[in-house]
Amino acid sequence: MLSSMKFISARTDRSYFSEWWRTIDRLGLSLLLLSIIAGLILSLAASPAASARLGLDDPFYFFFRQLIFVTLGLAGAFFISILSPNDARRIGVLALLGSLIILISLPFIGYEVKGAIRWLRVGSISLQPSEFIKPAFIVFVAWIFSAVKNDNSVLASFIVTLIWLFTILLLLNQPDVGQAFLLTVCFAAVCFFGGISIRGTLTFIFIIMGLVSLAYIKLHHFRVRIEKFLSPSNSDTYQIDKALEAISNGGFWGRGPGEGAVKYSLPDGHTDYIFAITVEEFGYLISTFLIILLGSFVLRCFRNAVKLNDYFSQLAVAGLATMIGVQLLINLFVNLNMIPSKGMTLPFISYGGSSMLALCFTSGLILSFTRKRPGAYGYGE
Repeated sequence: MLSSMKFISARTDRSYFSEWWRTIDRLGLSLLLLSIIAGLILSLAASPAASARLGLDDPFYFFFRQLIFVTLGLAGAFFISILSPNDARRIGVLALLGSLIILISLPFIGYEVKGAIRWLRVGSISLQPSEFIKPAFIVFVAWIFSAVKNDNSVLASFIVTLIWLFTILLLLNQPDVGQAFLLTVCFAAVCFFGGISIRGTLTFIFIIMGLVSLAYIKLHHFRVRIEKFLSPSNSDTYQIDKALEAISNGGFWGRGPGEGAVKYSLPDGHTDYIFAITVEEFGYLISTFLIILLGSFVLRCFRNAVKLNDYFSQLAVAGLATMIGVQLLINLFVNLNMIPSKGMTLPFISYGGSSMLALCFTSGLILSFTRKRPGAYGYGE
């Protein structure tokens, strides 16, 4: 009797948390939390070497900062995941507006790092607005496409293309070709999921080819990266050589946690090249499990997107999953020297406040759009 009363009480409890827990995609949430925990463990392993290279007294300086970013990011993800899809969509669109305003103002209020003005300082924290504009833009495009499905008077193609081109120009002005490329891929993916025509697809391909050609001609650092990748014997390839050395040192089982040697001489070992450090210390087996873990979260998002009945939620979740998946592939390909370096973090794993906060923002949107509601899912769910 007592157990049945507890069951009835649990089912009738309609507090925010109980309702959230009852309707959230628990498997997706678990995969997200496991990915972030794995990132913290790897940050703990990479932090001493990064601190030593920079002459910092605290060997766990980067780990503790990452822990702060994770705490803030998860709090934000939890808040957004509680919201209804309409409210979460509004936050996404407002985030796009805010990010565009900051990007426009960045040449005047930002500061330069390695020849690019991409960063905004807020107290002791540096933020990269381009990280937040990607998920916000995807939500905006999904919203416009869902609106045009019900009202053909909305000039969806014109509106989203105009915003996309404007955003790309702002990113290239920093310059940040990597983020511009990723944003373009995500835009193309949402257009594809939205049923773009063959003519539209070909037009998109020609536009992308034109932008890449223009970037190669106009942006010196982009041209240098391409030429360095194509002609490594004539270029300085120190970072990628060290990353490949770390990967080759790892073997099947790795050298052991904290036993990696290359991380002390690899400048971006805790950020862009943390996967190489992971292979050296934990080996191919654990590194493969890490890729499977991250890939499983992406595939879970796609699986939910396919089963959703709401057109906007379908497009938004599929587009956001594409963003995480493509960023994952870019980082892995860079670490393996399969593509030119892009300065792209490994999702949920690499050190970086902006990246972690933006990815948690993305995850919160996904969890909100995929919550179980009456009529939200088809196929008997």
